[in-house]
Amino acid sequence: MPKIIPSLWFDTESEEAAAFYLSVFPNSRVLGVTRYPEDAPREAGMVMTVEFELDGQRFVGINGGPQFTFDEAISFQIDCADQEEVDRYWSLLSADGGSEGPCGWLKDKFGVSWQVVPTGMDEVFNDDDPERARRAMAAMLKMGKIDVAELRRAADGVPAS
Repeated sequence: MPKIIPSLWFDTESEEAAAFYLSVFPNSRVLGVTRYPEDAPREAGMVMTVEFELDGQRFVGINGGPQFTFDEAISFQIDCADQEEVDRYWSLLSADGGSEGPCGWLKDKFGVSWQVVPTGMDEVFNDDDPERARRAMAAMLKMGKIDVAELRRAADGVPAS
């Protein structure tokens, strides 16, 4: 089966973005950099693409120009083991010009959308008890960063702390 490799279109920041993502995700590395040749649509020698790997997932960043920007129609989901991981990724990815959104969504300083999702969140929404799932959903809709303990308390009908 062929691999699917997300390609991220930047104006001029692909190398900076790759370095940022490598600082956020463990076991990550740059795989290669290509530069624009003479007579290309961008300045000769400018970085054209950066191929990088984030904990085993390959990506390509391309410096294609300002005509396209990121929006929430595409996002990357980070499945976090626990609240500590949620807090870490939330803090790192929303820093330095990033913005926090609702329900576990944020944008990093490059405008790329991320969903920071704790393991176990699906349990409260896929419960056989529709009232329990409704309470969890109502609690999540009030959150920015997801608080797993609060979701479970809400699902269980325990008032917010």
